[in-house]
Amino acid sequence: MDCRRAIRSGDGIDISAIVPATFDEWRHCIEHDCGIPLSRAFIEKRLMVLRAAQGEETLRFIRHYGETHWQRIVGWFERAQNDIH
Repeated sequence: MDCRRAIRSGDGIDISAIVPATFDEWRHCIEHDCGIPLSRAFIEKRLMVLRAAQGEETLRFIRHYGETHWQRIVGWFERAQNDIH
């Protein structure tokens, strides 16, 4: 699954086919498809943004993917953070 390509390709794609459903899929998507290392600094920045429940970026994420997936993503970032320590 190449998350980056699927998300950018737009219309006609089943969103469930591109949104990672497990921690391992999510991690692969970030680290391999997007080429972003899950460093301590990156994780901390993302958690700061995503934990701001009324923040603009978080609200946009929730509108697009739903509250359940937002909570899942926060949990995955927390898990990745624990893996580093």
